[in-house]
Amino acid sequence: MDCCVPLLLALLLAGNGWCQQEEVCSKSVINSCGDCIRSGPHCVWCQQLNFTKVGAQEAVRCDTRAQLIARGCPVEEIIAPENLVDIVEARPLNAVFEGRELVQMSPQRINLKMRPGLPSSFNVSFKRAEGYPVDLYYLMDLSYSMKDDLAQVKGLGRDLFRALNKITQHGQIGFGAFVDKTVLPYTNTNKEKLEKPCDQKDQQCQPAFGYTHVLSMTKSADEFGKKVSEQFISGNLDSPEGSLDAMMQAAVCGEKIGWRNSSTRLIVLTTDAGFHMAGDGKLAGILEPNDKQCHMARNIYTKSSEMDYPSVGQLATVLEKNNIQLIFAVTKNVEAVYKELSKMIPKSEVGTLQSDSSNVVALIENAYNRLSSKVTLSHDNLPDDVRVVYTPMCTNSGPPGENEGVCDNVGISFKITVTASSCMTDKSFTIRPQGIRDTLTVMLSTTCDCQCENPSEEFHSHCNYNGSTDCGICRCREGFLGQFCECSAGVKDEQSLQQTCRRDNGTVCEGRGDCVCGRCQCHTTESGTSYHGEFCECDDDHCEKFQNKHSLLLGLSVGNGKCNCGKCECSDGFEGSACQCKTSQDGCRTASNTVCFGRGDCECNRCKCHGGYQPPNCLTCLGCPDQCQAKLNCIECQGFDSGPFKKNCSEACSASIRSNLVQKFSLSGKECHRKDSEGCWITFKLDQLPGKDNYYAEIYDMRGEHCPKPPSVPAIIGGSVALVALIGVAMLLLIKLLIYMNDLKEFKKFENEKKKSKWAEADNPLFQNATTTVANPTFTGE
Repeated sequence: MDCCVPLLLALLLAGNGWCQQEEVCSKSVINSCGDCIRSGPHCVWCQQLNFTKVGAQEAVRCDTRAQLIARGCPVEEIIAPENLVDIVEARPLNAVFEGRELVQMSPQRINLKMRPGLPSSFNVSFKRAEGYPVDLYYLMDLSYSMKDDLAQVKGLGRDLFRALNKITQHGQIGFGAFVDKTVLPYTNTNKEKLEKPCDQKDQQCQPAFGYTHVLSMTKSADEFGKKVSEQFISGNLDSPEGSLDAMMQAAVCGEKIGWRNSSTRLIVLTTDAGFHMAGDGKLAGILEPNDKQCHMARNIYTKSSEMDYPSVGQLATVLEKNNIQLIFAVTKNVEAVYKELSKMIPKSEVGTLQSDSSNVVALIENAYNRLSSKVTLSHDNLPDDVRVVYTPMCTNSGPPGENEGVCDNVGISFKITVTASSCMTDKSFTIRPQGIRDTLTVMLSTTCDCQCENPSEEFHSHCNYNGSTDCGICRCREGFLGQFCECSAGVKDEQSLQQTCRRDNGTVCEGRGDCVCGRCQCHTTESGTSYHGEFCECDDDHCEKFQNKHSLLLGLSVGNGKCNCGKCECSDGFEGSACQCKTSQDGCRTASNTVCFGRGDCECNRCKCHGGYQPPNCLTCLGCPDQCQAKLNCIECQGFDSGPFKKNCSEACSASIRSNLVQKFSLSGKECHRKDSEGCWITFKLDQLPGKDNYYAEIYDMRGEHCPKPPSVPAIIGGSVALVALIGVAMLLLIKLLIYMNDLKEFKKFENEKKKSKWAEADNPLFQNATTTVANPTFTGE
C-alpha cells in the first residue's frame, strides 16, 4: 500500500497543474540569432559579448531561457521575441436593432505578430441582437403532387407574417417556385404537354418551367397573398425536382430577390420529392457545368435547359458566402434524404411537413429557433502552415476543433488559438459566424529576425578592431577571419583559406569547428570534451554503447577501454565492439578442445561462426553444399585409383580429406551413396574434423559388385536384324492394305454408277428378225 503513495501524489500534482511540460529547444544549424529564433518556439538567444568561450560554437548562445540563465547569461541580455496581439477594431455589441448597422460579433479586426511555432490566443464575443431584420424567401415545389399544398399556402400569408413578427418587427417575405428543366427526360417536350403538363381534367395548370421568381421581398401580407394566389400547379415526368437550381438562383440573384445587407436571410424550401444534382444533366445532353452566376430575365431562370444542376458543394459554398440559412420543409417520405443533405450544408434545418402543408408556419418557427440558438464560427482559406483551434466558452459548448467552434447558447464567447509554423509576412484570413454577416479579419505576420541592441562602434574591441558585433557575434571586415576576427587572410582570399579546412570538398571542419587562418579550430562537444583531428572529424563521445552505457562505465573503476575518434580501444583483458566483454574462450571450447571447431571466431566468449555454420559451436552448416557430391571425386581417386583426380589425387585431395577402405562402417551419421565416373555405385561415410574443409571418410570396399555389366554384342546384332525384318514385313502389309482399300472404294463407286444408269428400249431400225427357223432333230433339251 505504501508504494502507491508516491504515484497518487504525482497524480494529484499533475491534476493541479504543478507538472508542466519542460520547454525544449531543438537546435539545428545555428549561425545567427535569426537561425535560433526560427529553430523552435522555446529557443532564445544570449547576446552577451563574452558568453562564448574560445573555440566553442556560437550555437551555444541558442537554448531555452532556463538553460541560458543557468549558464550565466544575464536576463537583460536574452533576446526572446514574444507574440503580440493588436486589436485594431472592436466596435461594441448592439443588444437591440435600432435601424443602424448592427454589431453582433467583436472584435472586427486583429493584427497578430507571432513567433513561428508559438501559439497566440485571443477571445471573440458574440451576442445575437433582439429585433434583428429577417428576410424569408418561400421557395415552393409546384409539381403536380404539390397541388393540395399550394391551396393551403395561398391562405397562409397572414399567418406567416404573424409568426415572423414574433421574431422581429423588421421582417420581409418573398416567394419563388420551381419544377424542373423543360427537356427530356425530365419533362414531356410535346408542344401541348409543355403548355399544359397536368391532367387534362385540371383546367388551372400553368406551362412547364424550371424556376420562376414570383415576389421580391415585401412587408405586405396582402401583396404576398395576392401573388401566391395567382400561382397554379404545373408538372414534369420524373420524381426528382430541380430544387438545387432554384436555391442557387435565389442565393446569387440578390438584387432581384431583395436580400438586405443587414438581415438574417432564410430560404424555406417546401417539397415532397428528391432533387437532381450535378451530373444528372448528362441524361438530357446538358454538359456545361453550373457557373454559380445569376441568369434571370423577366423573373425566369434562362439557363435552365443549357446548364447542368449545381453540386451540393457549390450550393453550400454560395449559401455560406451570402450568409443564407436553409429550412427544408419536406414530407415524411423524403425526410431522410434531406437530413443527409443538411449535414453537408452548414446552418440548415429539416422539418417534417404534413401532406397538405397545414403545419408549415409552426415548422418554420421551430426551425428558425433552432438555427438562431446555435452559433458556429469558421474560417475561409487559411494561409499555408497556419493552424486555428476554436475553443467554445459557453454552457453547452462543443469540443475544441480546428475547422469550427460551436456554441448552443445566447451569450457566447470563443477562445481562438492561432499557430504559424513558418515565417510569413502580411497574410490574412477571415473568421465569421455561419449565416451571419459579421466578420473578423485576422492579419498575420511572423517574427523571424532579432532586434538586438548592437554597439555603435564600426570596429569593436571584442572583435580585435577588425569587425563589428551583431547580437554578440563578430562580423569581420574584409580580409579578416576567425571567431574574434583575429586572423588576417593575407595574400590568400577567404575562399582559398576555407578550402584548406574541407575534407574531400565537404563541410568546413566537418561543421564542428572554425577555419582560422586555414586551419581547423575545433569546438567543444556538449559533454565538455573537444573535437579533434585535422578536420575536427573525431570525437570521443559517440562510441558504440552496450546496454545504453559506454564501456568505460562498466566493470573496473578504471574502465574497460577508452573512446578514440568514434571507436573503442579496449584495455587488456577486455574485448568487444564496446569493450563490454572480458577476454575468455571458455564458452567457445568444444569437447575436442577446439575453439568453435575451427569454423568461427570467439568474441565475447561466444562463437561468431563463419558463413553458413550455426551457433553455439559452429558444428553444422545449413546452407553449405552437399559434401557427399563435393567429395565424390576425391573418394574415387583415394579408394579405387580412378576418376578425374586419378593423376593428381594427392595434390587435389590430401589437404581436405583422408580416407580408408573398410568392410564395415564405424562412423555414425549420414551414409553417402553415389555413382562414380565409371558408373559404379560407391558407398561411404564422412566425418567433418575441426576446420572449415577437413574430412575423414570410410569407403565400403565392395565397389565391383555394384558396377554395371557390359552389354551382349550378339544379342544386340541379332535383335537389330530381327527388328529391321519385322519393320519391313509390317510396311509391306501396310502397303497391301492400302491398295486393297483403294480397289474396294473404286468398285463400290462403279456399282453405284451402274445402278444409276438407264438403257434405252427403242428398236434399231436396221435390225431384221430371222425369216427361217431351223430345229435340230437330235437336240433333246438336256
